[in-house]
Amino acid sequence: MTHNAKGMPMPKSRSYSVVVPVYNSEASLDDLVNRLAGTLASLGGEYEAILVNDGSWDRSWEVIRRLTEEFPWVRGINLMRNYGQHNALLAGIQKARHQIIITMDDDLQHPPEEVPKLLAKLTEGWDVIYGRPEKRSHDAWRNLSSKIIKSVLKIVLGAEMGSHSSAFRAFRTDLRRGFASFAGAELSIDVLLSWSSKRVTHVPVEHRPRRTGKSGYTLSRLMLLVFELLTGYSALPLRIASALGLSTSVVGIAMFFYVVIRRLMQTTYTPGFAFLAAEIAFFAGMQMFAIGVIGEYIARLHFRTMGKPPYVIQEEIGENELSERLAGDRALQRNE
Repeated sequence: MTHNAKGMPMPKSRSYSVVVPVYNSEASLDDLVNRLAGTLASLGGEYEAILVNDGSWDRSWEVIRRLTEEFPWVRGINLMRNYGQHNALLAGIQKARHQIIITMDDDLQHPPEEVPKLLAKLTEGWDVIYGRPEKRSHDAWRNLSSKIIKSVLKIVLGAEMGSHSSAFRAFRTDLRRGFASFAGAELSIDVLLSWSSKRVTHVPVEHRPRRTGKSGYTLSRLMLLVFELLTGYSALPLRIASALGLSTSVVGIAMFFYVVIRRLMQTTYTPGFAFLAAEIAFFAGMQMFAIGVIGEYIARLHFRTMGKPPYVIQEEIGENELSERLAGDRALQRNE
């Protein structure tokens, strides 16, 4: 067992792939890569950083191009458009070449210097290690929405794994075999990882304030993510619709007996129009809700059978990528 510069135990002969989804982060990429250089060099073994440009409208791709020229271990992937953070992560994860994959944000809120903490924990036999912030440096509404998402993840992934989840992760590359055949444009990396292993834990890490730009997650987008997680990977909405259907049936039966008993006991009693209209509206609303939930599941199934890809790569750059293509060309020539 070897130790890094901070004295943390590190596995021997391991190699590392750092995957970073990039969205409008031209101002932070230089600092990120320079700090990663020192951290990864201290680990020993081979390493690479894969910067996935997720449809940025600033100069992020130009900066990535320059960084791949300055640092041979940096690779760049340019997606055709903005597909979302998890889709960009999947693109980088599927292209990673080394034994351990680390994912982190592009805004330096996840300090590269904290990576050894995740890797040291990984040597204890865990498959996935999350870096959970000791104290979040977000606005109040973002902290609240993060708690909501974590609660939803506990429903989707189970209480144990959902309580650990974070965008700062380290996991064994072998786990991606569990979702190699995944097809669908809407995805969650945490859910995909849960298909391969339940040996998951977390370590406390520092969480820095965002220095440049602003988060691409608005409140509406975060709520949409919650809805997609629930309907894409959980049967909870269907169960809620079933429970509401059963509840309204019980209420309907109670109303029916109420009207019949009043009519038998009071010969002059006649149900009014308002009562009947409210009852019809109530039951119709519950039926439409249940139909809408079922329709959402059918729609998601329909889109997955269409084969819509989670991402489309426009361009790949980096010295390693070029070497791989040349090796592939030489192999084809030998076969011919």
